[in-house]
Amino acid sequence: MPRMPEPEVVAEGLAFGEGPRWRDGRLWFSDMHDHAVKTYTPATGAVDTVIDVAGSPSGLGWDAKGALLIVSMDDRKLLRFDGTSLSAVADLSAYTAHPINDMVVSAGGTAYIGSFGFDLHAGDTPCATVMLAVDVASGAHRIVADELQFPNGMVITPDGSTLIVGESFGARLTAFTIGTNGDLSDRREWAALTGGVTPDGICLDAEACVWVSSPVSREFVRVREGGEQVARVSSGDRMAIACMLGDDDRRTLYMLTSKGLDPQKAAELRTGRLERVRVDAPGAGLP
Repeated sequence: MPRMPEPEVVAEGLAFGEGPRWRDGRLWFSDMHDHAVKTYTPATGAVDTVIDVAGSPSGLGWDAKGALLIVSMDDRKLLRFDGTSLSAVADLSAYTAHPINDMVVSAGGTAYIGSFGFDLHAGDTPCATVMLAVDVASGAHRIVADELQFPNGMVITPDGSTLIVGESFGARLTAFTIGTNGDLSDRREWAALTGGVTPDGICLDAEACVWVSSPVSREFVRVREGGEQVARVSSGDRMAIACMLGDDDRRTLYMLTSKGLDPQKAAELRTGRLERVRVDAPGAGLP
Protein backbone atom coordinates (compact mmCIF):
# COMPACT_ATOMS: atom_id res chain seq x y z
CA MET A 1 0.00 0.00 0.00
CA PRO A 2 1.54 3.36 -1.02
CA ARG A 3 2.75 5.77 1.63
CA MET A 4 0.64 8.92 1.50
CA PRO A 5 2.03 12.35 2.40
CA GLU A 6 0.92 14.10 5.57
CA PRO A 7 -2.31 16.06 5.04
CA GLU A 8 -2.20 19.84 5.02
CA VAL A 9 -4.62 21.64 7.36
CA VAL A 10 -6.35 24.42 5.39
CA ALA A 11 -9.10 25.45 7.82
CA GLU A 12 -9.65 25.05 11.56
CA GLY A 13 -12.30 26.09 14.07
CA LEU A 14 -15.19 24.28 12.40
CA ALA A 15 -17.88 22.80 14.60
CA PHE A 16 -18.47 19.61 12.57
CA GLY A 17 -17.91 19.48 8.82
CA GLU A 18 -20.04 17.13 6.71
CA GLY A 19 -21.36 16.54 3.18
CA PRO A 20 -18.56 18.08 1.06
CA ARG A 21 -19.15 18.74 -2.64
CA TRP A 22 -16.92 20.35 -5.29
CA ARG A 23 -18.51 22.97 -7.56
CA ASP A 24 -17.49 26.19 -9.31
CA GLY A 25 -13.94 26.20 -7.98
CA ARG A 26 -14.98 25.83 -4.35
CA LEU A 27 -15.50 23.10 -1.80
CA TRP A 28 -19.02 23.32 -0.40
CA PHE A 29 -19.76 21.66 2.93
CA SER A 30 -22.15 21.67 5.87
CA ASP A 31 -20.79 22.85 9.21
CA MET A 32 -23.50 20.78 10.81
CA HIS A 33 -23.33 21.85 14.44
CA ASP A 34 -22.67 25.48 13.50
CA HIS A 35 -25.98 25.29 11.60
CA ALA A 36 -24.50 26.68 8.38
CA VAL A 37 -23.53 25.72 4.84
CA LYS A 38 -20.06 27.03 4.05
CA THR A 39 -17.52 27.11 1.22
CA TYR A 40 -13.74 26.93 1.08
CA THR A 41 -12.08 28.73 -1.82
CA PRO A 42 -8.58 27.33 -2.52
CA ALA A 43 -7.53 30.42 -4.51
CA THR A 44 -7.92 32.67 -1.46
CA GLY A 45 -8.03 30.27 1.51
CA ALA A 46 -11.32 31.87 2.59
CA VAL A 47 -14.07 30.02 4.44
CA ASP A 48 -17.42 31.74 3.87
CA THR A 49 -20.95 31.11 5.10
CA VAL A 50 -23.48 30.60 2.31
CA ILE A 51 -26.66 30.18 4.36
CA ASP A 52 -27.65 29.44 7.95
CA VAL A 53 -29.81 26.34 8.46
CA ALA A 54 -31.43 26.07 11.88
CA GLY A 55 -32.24 22.37 11.50
CA SER A 56 -28.58 21.31 11.11
CA PRO A 57 -27.49 20.93 7.46
CA SER A 58 -26.03 17.69 6.17
CA GLY A 59 -26.08 16.40 2.57
CA LEU A 60 -25.76 18.91 -0.27
CA GLY A 61 -26.54 18.94 -4.00
CA TRP A 62 -27.99 21.11 -6.77
CA ASP A 63 -31.13 21.10 -8.87
CA ALA A 64 -31.31 21.50 -12.65
CA LYS A 65 -31.44 25.31 -12.33
CA GLY A 66 -28.34 25.44 -10.12
CA ALA A 67 -30.15 26.08 -6.83
CA LEU A 68 -28.50 24.56 -3.77
CA LEU A 69 -30.27 21.59 -2.18
CA ILE A 70 -29.73 21.03 1.55
CA VAL A 71 -30.73 18.20 3.86
CA SER A 72 -32.04 19.70 7.10
CA MET A 73 -31.35 16.89 9.54
CA ASP A 74 -33.25 17.71 12.69
CA ASP A 75 -36.59 18.71 11.16
CA ARG A 76 -36.18 16.07 8.42
CA LYS A 77 -36.71 18.28 5.38
CA LEU A 78 -35.09 18.80 2.01
CA LEU A 79 -34.54 22.51 1.44
CA ARG A 80 -33.71 24.64 -1.59
CA PHE A 81 -31.63 27.85 -1.51
CA ASP A 82 -31.86 29.90 -4.71
CA GLY A 83 -29.27 32.45 -3.63
CA THR A 84 -31.89 34.68 -2.01
CA SER A 85 -34.39 32.62 -0.04
CA LEU A 86 -34.62 29.22 1.62
CA SER A 87 -37.68 27.07 0.92
CA ALA A 88 -38.85 23.50 1.55
CA VAL A 89 -38.78 20.98 -1.30
CA ALA A 90 -40.13 18.09 0.79
CA ASP A 91 -41.09 17.31 4.38
CA LEU A 92 -39.78 13.80 5.12
CA SER A 93 -40.63 13.69 8.82
CA ALA A 94 -43.38 11.09 8.35
CA TYR A 95 -40.81 8.42 7.46
CA THR A 96 -38.69 8.59 10.60
CA ALA A 97 -38.63 10.19 14.04
CA HIS A 98 -34.84 10.49 13.86
CA PRO A 99 -32.51 12.63 11.72
CA ILE A 100 -31.95 12.25 8.01
CA ASN A 101 -28.40 12.76 6.80
CA ASP A 102 -26.30 12.49 3.64
CA MET A 103 -27.52 12.87 0.06
CA VAL A 104 -26.58 12.48 -3.57
CA VAL A 105 -28.59 14.02 -6.44
CA SER A 106 -28.79 12.22 -9.78
CA ALA A 107 -28.52 13.92 -13.17
CA GLY A 108 -32.19 13.07 -13.62
CA GLY A 109 -33.16 15.12 -10.57
CA THR A 110 -33.71 12.47 -7.91
CA ALA A 111 -32.26 13.22 -4.48
CA TYR A 112 -31.36 10.08 -2.51
CA ILE A 113 -31.23 10.70 1.25
CA GLY A 114 -30.14 8.44 4.10
CA SER A 115 -31.46 8.31 7.65
CA PHE A 116 -30.29 7.43 11.17
CA GLY A 117 -33.15 5.16 12.26
CA PHE A 118 -32.34 5.62 15.97
CA ASP A 119 -31.11 8.23 18.46
CA LEU A 120 -27.36 8.11 17.88
CA HIS A 121 -26.43 10.76 20.43
CA ALA A 122 -28.50 9.15 23.21
CA GLY A 123 -26.62 5.88 22.73
CA ASP A 124 -29.61 3.89 21.47
CA THR A 125 -29.06 0.47 19.93
CA PRO A 126 -28.59 0.79 16.14
CA CYS A 127 -31.42 -0.55 14.00
CA ALA A 128 -32.23 -0.89 10.32
CA THR A 129 -33.71 2.08 8.52
CA VAL A 130 -34.71 3.48 5.12
CA MET A 131 -33.28 5.42 2.20
CA LEU A 132 -35.58 8.06 0.73
CA ALA A 133 -35.91 9.51 -2.76
CA VAL A 134 -37.22 12.98 -3.60
CA ASP A 135 -38.05 14.26 -7.08
CA VAL A 136 -36.51 17.70 -6.67
CA ALA A 137 -38.70 19.27 -9.38
CA SER A 138 -42.07 18.16 -7.99
CA GLY A 139 -41.20 17.44 -4.35
CA ALA A 140 -42.73 13.94 -4.57
CA HIS A 141 -41.02 11.50 -2.20
CA ARG A 142 -40.93 7.82 -1.33
CA ILE A 143 -38.90 5.02 0.26
CA VAL A 144 -36.53 3.41 -2.28
CA ALA A 145 -34.67 0.99 0.02
CA ASP A 146 -35.10 -0.37 3.53
CA GLU A 147 -33.30 -2.58 6.05
CA LEU A 148 -30.12 -0.49 5.75
CA GLN A 149 -27.73 -0.13 8.65
CA PHE A 150 -27.35 3.68 8.87
CA PRO A 151 -27.15 4.62 5.15
CA ASN A 152 -24.64 7.45 5.04
CA GLY A 153 -22.25 8.68 2.33
CA MET A 154 -23.44 8.10 -1.27
CA VAL A 155 -22.06 8.33 -4.80
CA ILE A 156 -23.47 7.72 -8.28
CA THR A 157 -21.28 6.25 -11.02
CA PRO A 158 -20.53 8.52 -14.03
CA ASP A 159 -22.91 6.63 -16.33
CA GLY A 160 -25.74 7.19 -13.86
CA SER A 161 -26.48 3.48 -13.59
CA THR A 162 -25.33 2.66 -10.05
CA LEU A 163 -25.71 4.17 -6.60
CA ILE A 164 -23.21 3.15 -3.91
CA VAL A 165 -24.00 3.85 -0.26
CA GLY A 166 -21.93 3.36 2.88
CA GLU A 167 -23.74 1.50 5.66
CA SER A 168 -22.01 2.87 8.75
CA PHE A 169 -23.20 0.15 11.11
CA GLY A 170 -22.95 -2.56 8.47
CA ALA A 171 -19.24 -2.01 7.70
CA ARG A 172 -19.90 -2.28 3.99
CA LEU A 173 -20.52 -0.41 0.77
CA THR A 174 -23.80 -1.45 -0.85
CA ALA A 175 -24.69 -0.91 -4.51
CA PHE A 176 -28.03 -0.54 -6.29
CA THR A 177 -28.98 -0.29 -9.95
CA ILE A 178 -30.81 2.96 -10.69
CA GLY A 179 -33.92 2.57 -12.84
CA THR A 180 -35.21 5.05 -15.41
CA ASN A 181 -37.77 6.28 -12.88
CA GLY A 182 -35.17 6.65 -10.11
CA ASP A 183 -36.14 3.45 -8.31
CA LEU A 184 -33.38 1.23 -6.91
CA SER A 185 -33.02 -2.51 -7.60
CA ASP A 186 -30.47 -5.34 -7.64
CA ARG A 187 -29.14 -4.64 -4.16
CA ARG A 188 -25.68 -6.13 -3.71
CA GLU A 189 -22.55 -5.85 -1.59
CA TRP A 190 -20.03 -3.66 -3.43
CA ALA A 191 -17.34 -4.06 -0.77
CA ALA A 192 -17.12 -5.55 2.70
CA LEU A 193 -14.97 -3.26 4.84
CA THR A 194 -12.49 -5.03 7.10
CA GLY A 195 -9.89 -3.91 9.63
CA GLY A 196 -12.28 -1.73 11.62
CA VAL A 197 -13.19 0.49 8.66
CA THR A 198 -16.69 1.95 9.08
CA PRO A 199 -18.00 4.26 6.35
CA ASP A 200 -19.19 7.82 6.88
CA GLY A 201 -18.78 10.15 3.89
CA ILE A 202 -17.49 8.69 0.61
CA CYS A 203 -16.38 9.91 -2.82
CA LEU A 204 -15.63 8.21 -6.14
CA ASP A 205 -12.51 8.52 -8.29
CA ALA A 206 -11.92 8.02 -12.02
CA GLU A 207 -10.48 4.53 -11.48
CA ALA A 208 -13.81 3.38 -9.96
CA CYS A 209 -12.38 3.31 -6.44
CA VAL A 210 -14.23 4.77 -3.46
CA TRP A 211 -12.51 6.89 -0.82
CA VAL A 212 -14.12 5.96 2.51
CA SER A 213 -14.05 8.22 5.57
CA SER A 214 -13.75 5.92 8.59
CA PRO A 215 -14.36 7.75 11.90
CA VAL A 216 -13.81 4.70 14.11
CA SER A 217 -10.43 3.67 12.66
CA ARG A 218 -9.50 7.35 12.10
CA GLU A 219 -8.45 7.17 8.49
CA PHE A 220 -9.51 7.74 4.91
CA VAL A 221 -9.28 4.50 2.93
CA ARG A 222 -9.32 3.98 -0.85
CA VAL A 223 -11.30 0.82 -1.66
CA ARG A 224 -11.78 -1.16 -4.86
CA GLU A 225 -14.98 -3.03 -5.68
CA GLY A 226 -14.71 -6.32 -3.83
CA GLY A 227 -13.11 -4.75 -0.76
CA GLU A 228 -9.38 -4.44 -1.50
CA GLN A 229 -7.95 -1.48 0.41
CA VAL A 230 -5.29 0.14 -1.79
CA ALA A 231 -4.41 3.42 -0.02
CA ARG A 232 -5.04 5.15 3.27
CA VAL A 233 -4.53 8.55 4.86
CA SER A 234 -4.39 8.67 8.64
CA SER A 235 -6.47 11.31 10.42
CA GLY A 236 -4.31 10.94 13.54
CA ASP A 237 -6.20 11.59 16.77
CA ARG A 238 -9.23 12.88 14.88
CA MET A 239 -12.27 11.13 13.42
CA ALA A 240 -12.42 10.96 9.63
CA ILE A 241 -15.88 12.31 8.81
CA ALA A 242 -16.22 13.04 5.08
CA CYS A 243 -14.17 13.57 1.93
CA MET A 244 -14.37 14.92 -1.62
CA LEU A 245 -11.99 15.13 -4.59
CA GLY A 246 -11.54 18.67 -5.83
CA ASP A 247 -9.39 21.44 -7.39
CA ASP A 248 -9.10 22.09 -11.13
CA ASP A 249 -7.70 18.63 -11.83
CA ARG A 250 -9.86 16.95 -9.16
CA ARG A 251 -6.71 15.33 -7.70
CA THR A 252 -6.90 16.89 -4.25
CA LEU A 253 -8.63 14.83 -1.57
CA TYR A 254 -10.35 17.26 0.80
CA MET A 255 -11.00 15.70 4.20
CA LEU A 256 -13.24 16.86 7.05
CA THR A 257 -12.14 15.70 10.51
CA SER A 258 -13.29 16.23 14.09
CA LYS A 259 -12.51 15.16 17.65
CA GLY A 260 -16.10 14.50 18.72
CA LEU A 261 -19.66 13.72 17.65
CA ASP A 262 -21.66 15.39 20.43
CA PRO A 263 -23.50 18.38 18.90
CA GLN A 264 -23.22 20.70 21.91
CA LYS A 265 -19.55 19.97 22.57
CA ALA A 266 -18.74 20.26 18.86
CA ALA A 267 -20.32 23.71 18.74
CA GLU A 268 -18.44 24.79 21.86
CA LEU A 269 -15.01 23.27 21.23
CA ARG A 270 -14.84 23.70 17.43
CA THR A 271 -12.27 20.97 16.85
CA GLY A 272 -13.37 20.48 13.25
CA ARG A 273 -10.80 20.81 10.49
CA LEU A 274 -10.62 20.82 6.72
CA GLU A 275 -7.49 19.06 5.50
CA ARG A 276 -6.19 18.05 2.07
CA VAL A 277 -3.72 15.75 0.36
CA ARG A 278 -2.80 15.19 -3.29
CA VAL A 279 -3.71 11.82 -4.82
CA ASP A 280 -3.05 10.12 -8.15
CA ALA A 281 -6.57 9.42 -9.46
CA PRO A 282 -8.95 12.35 -10.05
CA GLY A 283 -12.54 12.52 -8.99
CA ALA A 284 -15.27 11.05 -11.15
CA GLY A 285 -19.04 11.11 -11.42
CA LEU A 286 -21.39 13.55 -9.80
CA PRO A 287 -19.78 15.95 -7.31
